[in-house]
Amino acid sequence: MPSQNNDPVQEIPTFQNPVLTGFYPDPALCKANGQYYLTTSTFAYFPGLPIFTSNDLVSWKQIGNAMNRPSQMKLEGLGISRGNFAPGISFHDGTFYVICTLADAGGNYIVTASDPAGPWSDPYFLPEVDGIDPSIVFDGDKTYIVYNSIPPENKSLYNGHRTIRMVEFDREEMKVVSENKILINGGTDLSKEPVWIEAPHIYDINDYYYLMCAEGGTGPQHSEVIFRSKDLWGPYEPWDQNPILTQRDLDPSRANPVTTAGHADMVQMDNGDWWAVFLAVRPYEGNFFNTGRETFLAPVTWTEDGWPVINPDFEEVQYAYPMPSGVAADGTLPPFAGNFDFKDEFTNSELDLRYLMMRTPTEKWYAIENGSLNLQLRPTTVNELSNPSYVGFRQHHLVGEASTMVTFDPANSGEQAGLVVFQNSRHNYTFVKTMADGKEVVKLFKATEDGNEDLASANAPDGALRLKVSFVNDAYNFSYAGEDGAFTALVEGVPGKYLSTQEAGGFVGVTIGMYATSSGAKSKNTASFDWFRYSGDDAIFRK
Repeated sequence: MPSQNNDPVQEIPTFQNPVLTGFYPDPALCKANGQYYLTTSTFAYFPGLPIFTSNDLVSWKQIGNAMNRPSQMKLEGLGISRGNFAPGISFHDGTFYVICTLADAGGNYIVTASDPAGPWSDPYFLPEVDGIDPSIVFDGDKTYIVYNSIPPENKSLYNGHRTIRMVEFDREEMKVVSENKILINGGTDLSKEPVWIEAPHIYDINDYYYLMCAEGGTGPQHSEVIFRSKDLWGPYEPWDQNPILTQRDLDPSRANPVTTAGHADMVQMDNGDWWAVFLAVRPYEGNFFNTGRETFLAPVTWTEDGWPVINPDFEEVQYAYPMPSGVAADGTLPPFAGNFDFKDEFTNSELDLRYLMMRTPTEKWYAIENGSLNLQLRPTTVNELSNPSYVGFRQHHLVGEASTMVTFDPANSGEQAGLVVFQNSRHNYTFVKTMADGKEVVKLFKATEDGNEDLASANAPDGALRLKVSFVNDAYNFSYAGEDGAFTALVEGVPGKYLSTQEAGGFVGVTIGMYATSSGAKSKNTASFDWFRYSGDDAIFRK
């Protein structure tokens, strides 16, 4: 008789969601040369459109940014939630393509690269593509662009009435070569007045073209829906069981909710399994969240009659699923998921790829020298729609802290350097060393419509100054110390809902970063930051 294997069954290791914590919204991905590549929106931050790679859809490594040269985009004067909206990423015939919308700064464009780490080309703008959320479709020897656009004849039947349209694109000449055609009018059922049909992707699978879109708007009513057609140009029929992903009907008081799920893209692995990335948020109360819209990953299965469903085995998006590859995630990469620590002592010649600046820099105002990051004090502040001396890091967690040590001798009250907790130009906290009444002090300011409000002040210790911002859901704590010794609280329990998307509006999450300004005056002064540290400690990731 055959031998019997009595070895215990090996459990498949799991991964943690979100796979990209913090402000990484509108994910798009593709497969090329045995690897997966992903990008997300960055809006008016610079550099724009991070490029990630992974061999398992879970362990992501950032290898570059598609928009990392000032010549590629001009973001001066834009609100922080304008700029690079909702990219798509594709690979075809040896070339990588990223297509995106520069909202209020040029419209839709494509950049290309032979190496996804870069360099990427300057943008080819597409004035005929009137809308947002474009993605590229390769079909045989032809190429198309599908996108969200205005309602028919630009006459809305209701608020939020949009269309999905498509044009043919000549990738040799890098230009549109056809009139646009409406593929979807309104959404899954025009009679029910569906809103904000957007983020389209088309997949050629077996006998159908599948058109997957977000619907409902990027808020609590968000969802993902699916259509299909035998012909690329349609007509497209919606699945009668749409949506294929949503969290809008669940109890809002449930524990550890994941909400706002939608804006998905999907890919097939070599083993035949399908997985989808999508945005969702983790509110700490109601619809309040400060971490922005994050990138989640979930399995996709297909119904017997050939429709895809995301997260098919659960109503709630899960914080953990079995690894797509069946083996543990790569623990050697800098983490973006779960609880983690980030430490930068500025020993490299270039800034870490994770850092962000506000809008496009027009001059080099920072330098890494002798293990320090030196920032020039310049007239611009974070309350202006320009490019201040600010190097930011995403707030990835609901609970955590960020800290730095700065050496800086202010000459007057306008010269300030330290940390900023930033949501937008009217919703931020500035935590700095400066001058007041002839003394060096530590101050906390709150941005308002009328300028900065002085919240707290204390005499600064001599020498280097350590600053720490800790946060627990909607409460932020600000403390300081000299180069050695314990931290002293400047102020605790500062309201954090003021930094939430719900109150501040927009599409970005909080960033926390190093900052220096001369507040409108010219200065030759600099601030020297010895290190930057970030640590996250969300309870859900400790389970």
